[in-house]
Amino acid sequence: MTFAPTVSDEVRTLVPGFTHVAVEAHGLVNGPSTEESSALLDEAARRLAARLDGRAPHEDPHMTAWRTAYTAFGSKPSRTRNSAEALAKRALSDAGLPRINLLVDVYNAVSVARLIPVGGEDADRVQGTMRLVRATGQEDFVTVAGGEETVEHPDPGEVVWCDDLGVTCRRWNWRQGPRTRLTEETTSGLFLLESLPPTTSDEIEEAAAELAALLEKFSPGARITVHPAG
Repeated sequence: MTFAPTVSDEVRTLVPGFTHVAVEAHGLVNGPSTEESSALLDEAARRLAARLDGRAPHEDPHMTAWRTAYTAFGSKPSRTRNSAEALAKRALSDAGLPRINLLVDVYNAVSVARLIPVGGEDADRVQGTMRLVRATGQEDFVTVAGGEETVEHPDPGEVVWCDDLGVTCRRWNWRQGPRTRLTEETTSGLFLLESLPPTTSDEIEEAAAELAALLEKFSPGARITVHPAG
């Protein structure tokens, strides 16, 4: 089975210039964070600091574009930051970047170093085709609150990633649901890299190539496909 995420015309109209690249990987080996994945995150934080050169993450032109996109569908970008900005803020704090597991560390490192939102889904848990749409408000988003599984619903018009079972990520790339997240048992993954102008197609494709190379490094022999930018 291959995965080719789609983007609805409504989203294209709302935010012209949106581009995404999907990296599909099978035969992955995941596990707890290692010294090597931790060092990768530390290096990503250094690359981020050099890129920003004293600016706050939200002052980067790419992050400014994402804030405008969030505002366009009714979200408050200072409260619900896109995933790259949220990670960048943590990377520059005293706490630093979280260590989650090997695969998450790898894609978080690429996201932070390049200030590009990157998400990872367990491909074996995705049902049907991944789609980026504007929600009706009736879709289910299964999450965990207070240690208990609960069902939320996106706001009408909110941009969400979903599959045939429901929403997998709310507010575009703000919060992923637990159903499709990468766990230490994951062997197949779908990684989504997302960009808006002024970031170019070449830049997001370079980021995808870096991610593919790192996945191969940490999972030798993995079967990796970088799908064309769409």
